[in-house]
Amino acid sequence: MAAVKLNVFHWHLTDDQGFRVESTVFPRLHQYGSHGMYYTQKQIKEVIAYADDRGIRVIPEFDLPGHTSSWLVGHPELASAPGPYQIETSFGVHEATINPVREETYAFLDALFHEMTDLFSDEYVHIGGDENSGKQWLANKEIRAFMTAKKIPDTHELQGYFNQRLFAILSKYKKKMIGWDEILSPDLPPKIVIQSWRGRESMIQAAKLGYKSILSHGYYLDLIQPTALHYLNDPLPLDSGLTLEESKNILGGEATMWSEFVSPETIDSRIWPRTAAIAERLWSPVTLCALDDLYQRLERSSLHLEELGLTHEKNYPMMLRRLTAGEEIAPLKNLVDVCEPVKNYERTVQRFYTTFSPLTRVVDAARPDAKVAREFRKLVNQFRSESIQEKDAHQLQAELEKRLILWRDNHAALELIIQHSPILQGIHSLSADLSTVAMIGLEALSFLENQDERKQIDVGEYSKRQKALLQAAKKPRGQVELMIISAIEQIVELVVGKK
Repeated sequence: MAAVKLNVFHWHLTDDQGFRVESTVFPRLHQYGSHGMYYTQKQIKEVIAYADDRGIRVIPEFDLPGHTSSWLVGHPELASAPGPYQIETSFGVHEATINPVREETYAFLDALFHEMTDLFSDEYVHIGGDENSGKQWLANKEIRAFMTAKKIPDTHELQGYFNQRLFAILSKYKKKMIGWDEILSPDLPPKIVIQSWRGRESMIQAAKLGYKSILSHGYYLDLIQPTALHYLNDPLPLDSGLTLEESKNILGGEATMWSEFVSPETIDSRIWPRTAAIAERLWSPVTLCALDDLYQRLERSSLHLEELGLTHEKNYPMMLRRLTAGEEIAPLKNLVDVCEPVKNYERTVQRFYTTFSPLTRVVDAARPDAKVAREFRKLVNQFRSESIQEKDAHQLQAELEKRLILWRDNHAALELIIQHSPILQGIHSLSADLSTVAMIGLEALSFLENQDERKQIDVGEYSKRQKALLQAAKKPRGQVELMIISAIEQIVELVVGKK
């Protein structure tokens, strides 16, 4: 982080899947809520000191009132619905919610935050506040009666009441409150900070109302988006609609790495080097947006980060060797080099995972913004340029053909490895499709070079057939997808559109 001038470490310490910090005041929180996987207070202090030496602030997050299953295992008296509770091992939104109407809840939180605000020295504490459906609240007679008595119309307003109480507790201990964009409410003073994860609109709205805000939407690293998407996502775009005074309320941005699908082996490949591009965006004027230059700099930054000990490069061949059971990795690497994990939240849709699921498959080895595929797409764009010189076109075509021949012939070698490695069975058809789409690309290049050959085909039928094959090849297998197909489609379009 220090190497790329990131200066805030937001530490998400509690969720349904675990309460990850030692509490001496309420030891049942970490003893019952973590499966033994928590940070001792000594370790917390070491991290804070290490970060401070590098100019990095550490801001803790205690997610409330939802995402609290792990709290309620050891303290069911805090719950809005009867227990027993258990640590959640599946992902998604769970219903466990802290009871906001009992004074005992606030006495507990006061004591806990007294302890934690002594442990964490930064002026800010993050309270989460996201994804509370309110279902447990509405199902609780005591809570409904409280809402009626206090004339609280809905669960959003009830959460606003809860947040006001939290704000008072944190203010008592000289801390400022941050929360996800759900906490935005006129009942809270502009002293709080809004972190926008659902869209830029909430950040803009908060800024116009006088609240400080941070942008995270568009910087979610776990969604496996390309570097370019993050880089072009400026917290203060030229069309923000904010006045100069309102724009001062935008504090900056924050990259987020949710950890459902990372392990010690893979986490660096999910964070780096894309986060270096996000850091550059956050420290740069909005007008700096040359992507080709960015990717050139990113190559050098990636090497520097590797020198510092990060594993985003060295773990890749190691994971491939394990997948091939010690066989030669080149055929598998040729495939995975042009694949990426599925985007957004598709991985949870396509396969069920828990906190104990092994993360050792091809989807875990594959990396975001696959360099080989990206460079191939760039070559095709150059080849398609109307201003390209004939000599350059021949050179580019030769380079494209070289790569396509490699992919065309790769399946035969990889198929032999797959036969002896059951974990690779899920990508067998993907490997075959890489060969198919490469042949489509080679045929299209041949037609472009030889007009006599092209004149002998029915262009309409040719287009229909190739588009169908390419569309079928887009289907993810093993939660990975080929990232060169759009470029092959563009080459085919050159054949179809050529007069």
